[in-house]
Parts: sequence; C-alpha cells; structure tokens
Amino acid sequence: MTTPDARTRTERVKDRARSPEGQKMIKYTLVSVISVTVYEIGLFILYGLVHWDARPANIVACSVATVPSYYLNRTWAWGKSGRSHFWKEVAPFWVLAFIGLAFSTWCADFAGSWAEDHISSHPLQTLVVMGAALGSFGVLWLGKFVFFNKVLFAHLPETLEDNPALDGRTGLPT
Repeated sequence: MTTPDARTRTERVKDRARSPEGQKMIKYTLVSVISVTVYEIGLFILYGLVHWDARPANIVACSVATVPSYYLNRTWAWGKSGRSHFWKEVAPFWVLAFIGLAFSTWCADFAGSWAEDHISSHPLQTLVVMGAALGSFGVLWLGKFVFFNKVLFAHLPETLEDNPALDGRTGLPT
C-alpha cells in the first residue's frame, strides 16, 4: 500500500476531481463555459455585428447569460431542486451577477474607448472588447465559486423555517 505522499500528482488530482467538491468545481467550470459562450456570442452580435456601443452591448449580453448560469449552477452543479428561495438564492445570485456586470461593463467600455482611439478595424476592436470582458469574468470566477459553495447553495443539515415547497437550504442567515 502506498502512503499519501507516495501517490503521484496525477493520482491526487484524479482523487480531488472524484470528490464531491471536485465534482462541483468541474460542473461549475462547465456552467461557466456555457454562460461565457452565451455571453460572448451576444456581445459579438450586439457590438461586432449590430454596432452597439460596448456598454449597452455588454449589459444585454451579461443579463441574458445570467439566466442559464443561475439555473445550471443551482440544479446541476450544486444539485438543488424545488422552487428557488428568492431572498436566499435568487437575489444574492443576481447581486453577484450585477457586480460582475458592473465590472465587465467598465472593462468593456474602457476597452471599447481604447480600441476606437487606437485601432481602425472594427473586427479588431470587437476582439479587444470581448477579450477585456472575458478577462473581467475570469478575475471574478474563483471568488464566486467559493461564495456559491460555502454560502449561497450550501447544503445545511438543519431544516430552515420556510414553507416546505421552498427547498432553499442555503448558508445565508435568516
């Protein structure tokens, strides 16, 4: 039998990926890939093809991508079922989404202004705006995982005093 220290790094990574926390991280990552894809397609259409300004294009694209992100994270990544609890799940999720929206909008607007001043090609300007917005979401990604896992979608053993139909067992104080 091997000691934990004798296991290879690959074996330790596989063990971590198979753990409940690892499974959540993998699913959260895949939900992020889906959400970012929806977001980037929306931003490309609105900024790149329709020629909206970076700010409104980013706001609409981010808002649209947040809806599948919430439902996929809640039901698939964290395995929650039943009706969502508005104050303990929906509202905090959207607050975080709007923090991300504000940060990504600032980044997209800054990048759009910079690109318009320094790049004459609209397709290249589009790539700069999309890259800046994507980078802003990357910065927020890990912090959101920790918050979702430890607070928002945490499964707590005690029963919360809600209607039984509201299966919102979260770590948020009541």
